[in-house]
Amino acid sequence: MINAQEIKPNMPVVCSNDGQFGIVDHMEGNDSIKLKKDEKGVHHFIPLSWVERVDEHVHIDRPGDEAMQQWSSVSAGNSGAY
Repeated sequence: MINAQEIKPNMPVVCSNDGQFGIVDHMEGNDSIKLKKDEKGVHHFIPLSWVERVDEHVHIDRPGDEAMQQWSSVSAGNSGAY
């Protein structure tokens, strides 16, 4: 199980094909990671359940294109989405 306290602001988020697709803004509650705004000025949220491990990066369990199709622009606490 991933310890959410290991996830810190400004950590790069790396997908399963080793590409960086986001940067942590902060943890949102106990189970969502809020990413910094993208080039369109939109924050995105990913569930903590996607995280496989944390070192100097947050590593998730799926390719970046799949993650970007599945992420949410609202916190799971607000929508129940993912």
